[in-house]
Amino acid sequence: GLKLSDGGHLTHGHKLKAKKVSSSSIFWNSEQYTLNPKTSLIDFEKLEQKAKELHPKLIVAGASAYPRFIDFKEFRKICNQTNSILMSDVAHYSGLIAAGLYPSPFEYSDIVTTTTHKTLRGPRGALVFFKKEYEKKINSAIFPTLQGGPHLHQIAAIAVALKEAKSEDFRNYQKQVLKNIKALCDYLQQNNIDIVS
Repeated sequence: GLKLSDGGHLTHGHKLKAKKVSSSSIFWNSEQYTLNPKTSLIDFEKLEQKAKELHPKLIVAGASAYPRFIDFKEFRKICNQTNSILMSDVAHYSGLIAAGLYPSPFEYSDIVTTTTHKTLRGPRGALVFFKKEYEKKINSAIFPTLQGGPHLHQIAAIAVALKEAKSEDFRNYQKQVLKNIKALCDYLQQNNIDIVS
C-alpha cells in the first residue's frame, strides 16, 4: 500500500525499520509505494518497477490522507502485468463515490473494501465487495475466522445508511463536503500555507 508518511493508511502494511506495526505487515510481507516528490502524486512508474521486481500477490489502492483522485485504471494496468490482485480500500471517500463525485474502483478492482461510518455516514462497520472467484476465501476469512455472531441491529442500520446514500440529500451533502475542502484550501493558501498536491 501507499506509504503512511505519503498519505497511506496504517493498515496497508505499515512498518518501521525496527518494528512491524500493523497486522498486515506482521502476517504478510508488505512493501510500500510512494509519491513522486516533485508532483505529490502516486509514483506509478516506481510502483510498476517495484511490482515487476517483486510480483506481489496483492496491491492495495487507497489512502487516508491523499487529496487527489486515485487512478484505479492505472493500478489495474500494473496488476495485469504482474498477475496481482487489486484491492481498493475506499473507506475515506466511499460517500463521494456513492454520490458520483469520485471515480469508482469497481470496474478495475478485484476486491473493494470500505468502512460504513466515515463518509457513508452510517454506524461503525465495514463492507467487502469482491469478484465471484474470491467468494469462498473471503467469506471463510471473515466468518468464522475473524468474526462470530452478526449484530443484526448494526446490519439494519448499515442498510438504512446505504439507502440514504442513494438520495439527493446525500449527494448534496457530499457536494458540500467538496465545497468545504475547497474553502479550507483557499483559506490556507491565502495565509501562505502550502497545500500538498
